[in-house]
Amino acid sequence: MATDKEKTKKIKKKLLHKYRLVILTDDTFEERLSLNLNRLNVFVLGTLSAVVLIILTTILIAFTPLKEYIPGYSSTALKKKAVMLSFKTDSLQRALEVNEKYYASIKQVLQGEVSTINFNRDSIIQVAKLEASEVDLNPIKEDSLLREIVDKEDKYSLFETATSKASFVLFPPVNGTISEDYNLEAKHYAVDIVVEKDTPIKATADGTVIFAEWTAQTGFVLIIEHSYGLISVYKHNASLTKGQGDLVKAGEVIAIAGNTGELTTGPHLHFELWSDGYSVNPNNFIDFKK
Repeated sequence: MATDKEKTKKIKKKLLHKYRLVILTDDTFEERLSLNLNRLNVFVLGTLSAVVLIILTTILIAFTPLKEYIPGYSSTALKKKAVMLSFKTDSLQRALEVNEKYYASIKQVLQGEVSTINFNRDSIIQVAKLEASEVDLNPIKEDSLLREIVDKEDKYSLFETATSKASFVLFPPVNGTISEDYNLEAKHYAVDIVVEKDTPIKATADGTVIFAEWTAQTGFVLIIEHSYGLISVYKHNASLTKGQGDLVKAGEVIAIAGNTGELTTGPHLHFELWSDGYSVNPNNFIDFKK
């Protein structure tokens, strides 16, 4: 039997045994190219060629758009769009949550559930924190003088005495007899003005309609947001001539008076004023008499 040394010599001989690779023309058999090769040369060249080919292919795929055609890879542009859409979706979800809370507060006010309302800066009400039955309205001695000054100012203006706000004027939405006055203790945060059916209801000041819907208890309701944190509310209308998002001018017709909703006994306008989340007495700023 052959020893290991002899086997090694045979393998070495086979690897180093030279062969001639000749390329001839088909017609004349003229020699065009001749190469002396052995098995070791062929193995080394083949291995190097394969390694170089793999490296070049990897570079071509990794640093060119060709990688997008390979299953499992995604486009860089698509990734950027996906990230941007993710951010936008998150922002829209947050904005939607804020709007839902805002309109939930409005609906609670319209349904008379003021005791359950949570206040935020964009809401129209803060009554839950300032119920008349829970607050001592009697002024202390130290505040008496200040209260007298404020009462005199409020008799003529709902706002500060700054010249930039002095020109803000409120117009009566309708003229008529007040059947039920503003009453904090009774939680009646409005004045009810008796009018004939189909009387035009007008905007008390310039603003934007932020709510215009039907409610079971107060019928057709319209809410307008004005400057300086003022909001006006119009309830029990027969119909609305403005929709949510509309811009209105002072004195512009926004609704038609009626007797809609469960909490009504005849044609009238239930009119409310809110300033920075607090209800105010409309009689202090508007003359509803004919």
